[in-house]
Amino acid sequence: MSTTSILSELKAVISEDRFAAGETDHELGNGGNITVYPQSEQEIANILSYADQSGQTVSIMGAGTKRGCGGLVESTDILLSLKSYSGIVEHVPGDMTVTVKAGTRFGELQEYLSRYNQRVSIDPFTPQTSTVGGVIAANDSGPKRLGYGSARDSVIGLRVVYPNGTIIRTGGKVVKNVAGYDMNKLFIGSMGTLGVLSEITFKLRPLPKYETLVLISFPEGNMDQIRKFCIRLLDSMLEPVSLELLNPPLAEKLTERRSKTLAIAFEDVESSVLYQENYLRDLRPDGTEVRVLSEEEACDFWNKFYENPVIESLEELEASVKIGVVNLDVLHIIEETIKLENPGRLSIQAHGGMGHGLCRAVMKGEESLVADTILQLREKAREYGGYATVTHLPYKQRKQIDTWGEKPPYFFLMEGIKKTVDPNGILNPQRFLGGI
Repeated sequence: MSTTSILSELKAVISEDRFAAGETDHELGNGGNITVYPQSEQEIANILSYADQSGQTVSIMGAGTKRGCGGLVESTDILLSLKSYSGIVEHVPGDMTVTVKAGTRFGELQEYLSRYNQRVSIDPFTPQTSTVGGVIAANDSGPKRLGYGSARDSVIGLRVVYPNGTIIRTGGKVVKNVAGYDMNKLFIGSMGTLGVLSEITFKLRPLPKYETLVLISFPEGNMDQIRKFCIRLLDSMLEPVSLELLNPPLAEKLTERRSKTLAIAFEDVESSVLYQENYLRDLRPDGTEVRVLSEEEACDFWNKFYENPVIESLEELEASVKIGVVNLDVLHIIEETIKLENPGRLSIQAHGGMGHGLCRAVMKGEESLVADTILQLREKAREYGGYATVTHLPYKQRKQIDTWGEKPPYFFLMEGIKKTVDPNGILNPQRFLGGI
């Protein structure tokens, strides 16, 4: 069907002032011939119902921060933008829960909750620009996942619009909720291939009374020394919310010291934080350098971190890769990024959680070197029983490099769910693992 015909039929589905000509030649792909801006859940349902019945493909976008993650279709028929679908639906401070529309900016949500001394305990990258729906659909999280948990640990309920326009609810709006199968987990991290998240309900936590960040630099870069120290810390009574190892290029950018650096964050009442900080000083190995950032300094560090290495403009980046291994094997991944860096031709800023095993590497440089580096990091991850997925890459390069890697043994289950929920394959086609 022609774009003109679709535009004509859409007028019966949504007000004419809520759709516009699409963007079909964006560097990151995942665009649409027509862009629609629904302002209600029912409008989302009407658009999907129309697309499903008429065989039109639909891609979903919030703020576009995940636009370079997956996707082998440069442009679908309709780009469903949730930019105009935002706001707080319900906040119950006493129950410590909040329900929010998917197009709401994550940073705006946190700012609103801070007035009540509360927050959502997730630490996504680019929090000021990412939408809540995008964060949940991509299951995005950062170094503080060690203490906060993942998005799956904070979401207690969802409202989802299926590809045929049916609206369902999963979970509930109370923290202690027993409702059979936990279907929330089915949609979190599914990259919008199973339905459009319309509302998300989170359980909340109070803002910490005090926070500090301990930076421990290892000038000699002795990996065995770092390993032994991390084991001692993890076996101790300390409760850091992050235990992140930065490779020298990233450490230099964030701390002005080019050496392997551990970023160890504590959040609690002041007495507890200071006790743990002092305990850590006594625990640190000889020959290391310690710097402590408290309160505003710590916040400034993390603000800079979450906007880096995914800097203000995602389009400037060549590639970013998420790597998952057993936590102590993060050392091998970070060491590999150091070996692969090629000054003047390829830069790699990388970090990894010594408590949770998730790493992130951002590469910038010559196209051939970036492509080779992705494959080498994926091979290194496999060597240690892990995986590597590309979280940002221009569309042209995504056609050459498999974003998600090998299909897992349980892929047939994922494929079966997709076919059941979206039998016509209209929603975010080829956006997820195995071309789902």
